[in-house]
Parts: sequence; C-alpha cells; structure tokens
Amino acid sequence: MQRPVAVVSLKDIRANLRLLARRAGVPVIAVVKDDAYGHGAEAVAHAIADMVAMFAVATVDEGARLVAAGVGRDVLVLTPLTSDMDALRARAYGLVVTAASFPSLAFCRGLRAHLAVNTGMNRYGFSPCEIASALQAAARLEVRVEGVFSHLYEPSDSVAVKEQTRAFAACAQQVRSAYPNAVRHLCATGGILAGGASFDAVRPGLGLYGYAPPPFTAELSPAMRVFAQVVQNTAPYGGGAGYAAAAKKFSALHTLGAGYGHGFFRAGGMGAEGRLCMDACVREGRLPFGTQVCVLDDAAAYAAQHGTTAYEVLVAVGKGMEKVYDG
Repeated sequence: MQRPVAVVSLKDIRANLRLLARRAGVPVIAVVKDDAYGHGAEAVAHAIADMVAMFAVATVDEGARLVAAGVGRDVLVLTPLTSDMDALRARAYGLVVTAASFPSLAFCRGLRAHLAVNTGMNRYGFSPCEIASALQAAARLEVRVEGVFSHLYEPSDSVAVKEQTRAFAACAQQVRSAYPNAVRHLCATGGILAGGASFDAVRPGLGLYGYAPPPFTAELSPAMRVFAQVVQNTAPYGGGAGYAAAAKKFSALHTLGAGYGHGFFRAGGMGAEGRLCMDACVREGRLPFGTQVCVLDDAAAYAAQHGTTAYEVLVAVGKGMEKVYDG
C-alpha cells in the first residue's frame, strides 16, 4: 500500500468502553462523530453496539451512514438542524436530532429530539431561562422530546462542574415535568473521569479510543497505531534533508511514505529530518525497502510536541489512512 495504514484494535475500544461504563454506572451513548475520531465509525459502531444504549454523531450525513450500515441502535445527531433538507433526511433515516435554539427547533417538527441546554459552555443550547418557552414550542411543533443534555466546558474545574450540574439538573427537571421519560446526559469522558453526576447516561468520546483529556489519567489503551512503508533509501547528495537544509552530514537517509497530506504536522515528527513533505518524510539511517515502520502509537504525546490535543491528531491522521481492524 502506498498510503500509511492505521491498525485499529476493536478489542481495545471495547475494553476502554467497559472501563468508562463501569466508572459511570449508567448506560453509554457512544460518540462516534468525525468517523469515530478517525477510527472508522461503521466498524467501531458494529464492534460496540451490544455494549451501548445509542450512538452520537455530529451530522445527519454521519447518522445516515450508520443507519445504512445497519448498526441497530438509535443515533443522536449532536449538531442542531439548520435546514429542511436536514430534517427530511433525519426523518427518512429515523435519527434523533438536537434542538438547541428556537430556529433549530423549528426544523424538528414531528421528529424525535433531545434538547440541548447551555449551562456555561456557550456553544449550543437553550439558556436556562428559555426552557419553559422551548417546551411550549416543542409541544406546538409535536416534537417528540426524548432527552435533554448539556456539556461540561472544563471538567477538571470542580467549581465550574458544580455550577453547571446544578443548572442542568434544574433545566432537566423542567423538561421531565413535560416529558417524564426524557434521558438526561451531561458527562463526556472528562466528566466521567472527574466523577461528575452521571444522571441517566454518559457520552464518552475520546476515552473510547484510549485517551483521557488533560489533566485526567486512566488505564485506557490507545486503539490506533499507524504504520508507513520505507519507500526509498538514499546515499545523501547535496545539502538538504526533506524541506530543510540538512542539520549535519548524513551517511544514509531513508524515506517513509507518510506526510502532512496524511494528517501529520508539516513541522515534523515521526523522526523526520526537517519538515515533512506532503506524502513523505525523510529520516536518518537505512532500513530495508518495504519495511513497515510504526510512526504513531501515542496521539497524546505527538500532540504535545505540536501544542495541540489528541482529539485533533486522531481526527486528522485517521482521515488519511487505510484502516485494518484487529480484534
């Protein structure tokens, strides 16, 4: 294969899910948005469907692909609807949608929905003072409200968590006064590890794939390893090493078939000399042609080298990979 290959351990994802579910003590809504953080949403969903209550995705398109793949669980679309076409497709595929504002609620007529509440993250959601009006509007529109949720903006801040939890509990109580069976969910991976209130369900995302958001730690197993082939051995000539002047005089260089076009950072990494090329990186030494080299097995460590997060690395790198599933 000319492209790098991501080996994804479904066994590790199941083990991570088991650990997080045990910590939370309530059913799991597994977040498989953005192609399961680069791990392959359809394959991951099939592998864990027997362990979860439902799935969560970012968009109607993502939800439609899961339903078409026959995952056999409800799918919640976390991004609010923005058009009649979104609503038509959500209805056709039996998706559960998110109503987060009065404009988005208007597209939810007759649909199954969860209400998003803004408890401080200020991304999506009705403000607490809007809940009563939102419930009245939902009734007029015959929206089938099946859940209510919010999101912790800094789960390591116990004061913020307490304030958000209190606000969410009050809003959820209002929702349940009109829809007694509405599922309440607040905590994602960070909230679970912080010991936040689980309510009726939790929504782990990053933790499923083996990473705890800083500053938390947990016995999670990274589920993706990325391998690239040695495609060239070079007796150095001239003064360069990739897109940079050589840092020293090399006796041998080799090239791997992986670069920033596959989601890696152009600034470097993977043991590269100089900056990455779009589809290649140059490294010191000689390796047999065709050798498969592991270039990523810890997205958090790689992210730290480049001032970002494991989330960004997994999503970006996962998009550029051939995928092979193990276990």
